Amino acid sequence: MSELHPFLEMVEAYALGSLDAEDRAAFEAHLASGCAECETALREARWLVSHLAYLAPESEPSKALKEHLISTVRAEASVLPFSAQKQKKGAVPILLWLGVAAMLLLTLSSGWNAHLLSLEVKQMRREMASEQQKREQLVKQVAVLEQDAKMRAILANPDSTRIMLLPSNRQVPSLEAKWHSQMGIVITGYQVPKLAGNHVLQLWLIPKDPSGKPMPSATFWPEKDGNLAKLVVNPPEGMVAVKALAITEEPAEGSDQPTSTPIWVGTVS
Repeated sequence: MSELHPFLEMVEAYALGSLDAEDRAAFEAHLASGCAECETALREARWLVSHLAYLAPESEPSKALKEHLISTVRAEASVLPFSAQKQKKGAVPILLWLGVAAMLLLTLSSGWNAHLLSLEVKQMRREMASEQQKREQLVKQVAVLEQDAKMRAILANPDSTRIMLLPSNRQVPSLEAKWHSQMGIVITGYQVPKLAGNHVLQLWLIPKDPSGKPMPSATFWPEKDGNLAKLVVNPPEGMVAVKALAITEEPAEGSDQPTSTPIWVGTVS
């Protein structure tokens, strides 16, 4: 067996950086003696190691591996006399390139994972916004159903007081109000004429006290088809203190005191 064989067997382990200190020193001394066969074998082993890096699965290098890689790169910087002669001035050791490539792969992997996470967050926000919109729609639907149920209850309750609201103009249809002392007032009508501009109808409670002023209440308007149904949940005064209901046409924001002649008036019996 040739005396070179023990050193040839160390080539792969040296390229991988797995030799212990004693064997490494012996191998480097042998290389320094100018063995062309071991130099060629070492170049081939280093080429193989560099390509094995592309076959490895993506993973985070351990702390020990990072420290070992850094120490190996530092050792390469002051390697052998023959290497200094063979390499061009300013050449970067292969293991250093391996370290840079590994860090680049980790950076690209982290960037891609961050991009995927950003897409997931955006999708979750879109889903949350959609669910919020659905919830708001359901809340509105529930409110409409509750209002409709309360209106029906007032209209059907025998304790509700019926108040006919007669128009000041005979060409305008009459309205009807039903007032329940606990549930509120419901005003209904059909073929109610459209209002001018952005005006609204406003309900007023006329007190029995001669010195009292009309008390403003809810504002409302008819639907496009002329139908009118308005629920007034909390009238500003109890039924016993009110002698009549009146409805006027007012600006969109309503008024503190009537600004026009009542269109409808009804006596509370």
